[in-house]
Amino acid sequence: MTDAAAATDTGLLRERNEDRYWFDAARGVFLVVDGVGGQAAGELAAETAVEAIRESIFGMKGTPQERIRAAITLANNRIFEMAQADEQHRGMACVLTLATVEHEQITIGHVGDSRLYLIWNGAIRKLTSDHSPVGEDEDAGALTEEEAMAHPRRNEVFRDVGSRLRSVEDDDFIEIRQCRFRSDAALLLCSDGLTDQLTAAQVREIAERYDGDSTRVAGELVEAANIAGGKDNITALFVAGPEFRGRSGITRPRFSTTRVRLRARLLRGRMAFLAYGLLLGMLLWVVLRVARG
Repeated sequence: MTDAAAATDTGLLRERNEDRYWFDAARGVFLVVDGVGGQAAGELAAETAVEAIRESIFGMKGTPQERIRAAITLANNRIFEMAQADEQHRGMACVLTLATVEHEQITIGHVGDSRLYLIWNGAIRKLTSDHSPVGEDEDAGALTEEEAMAHPRRNEVFRDVGSRLRSVEDDDFIEIRQCRFRSDAALLLCSDGLTDQLTAAQVREIAERYDGDSTRVAGELVEAANIAGGKDNITALFVAGPEFRGRSGITRPRFSTTRVRLRARLLRGRMAFLAYGLLLGMLLWVVLRVARG
């Protein structure tokens, strides 16, 4: 059985958390949602998406792809209808990543710029595409990961859930992908508040500290994103296969990243103090030599 846990945080700059998540590890369903719209009730859109998918995903028939398409489309149309019924909610929407794991196969339904990563055999691979101009340039190699993270248009998306009515047949709506999910692999579903602050390599390094406690990994990911700036809401849903083991063999307690940074800052301060002391001593020696001269 998979070991799964999630952590979410408002971040350091936002007043409300418009991220939502839901999972049922026993039945292999995992979801992260990021509300879009701010004053236009992005928080409500995210909650509505979670409710619609949780209510429908297990009762639908068909292949995993068909069930995922139907559940996300239901969420989309429910959000749109709620927005049309209340002027204060006009324009609300969300982006999301929904994954199911069945018979060692993962099926992903994705809209927007939340992400799903596969971590296996010492490597990390992004299985979703960012539906945004900057994300497309990054995926095409026109921008480096660091350039994309710092880009001023990073948070613009051209696909969302809820801004207009949709059908399951729409080609420009839900991105569906499938791949093998090995028992010694792990998954990470996350909002862009995490990946705007941490590179894929940093995410992998934290994920590979896993020692059987997925709650700790999810918490460390959110903590690291806050330390890096915490500019947006942050959500991390970490899913470890039954045979996944961290490669580093290092178990760090919570807040260890903060302590490491504080230690480094203290060490730099001590070194600077010693250097200044040495320089002052040399100057004093020269002055005394000149005075005696």
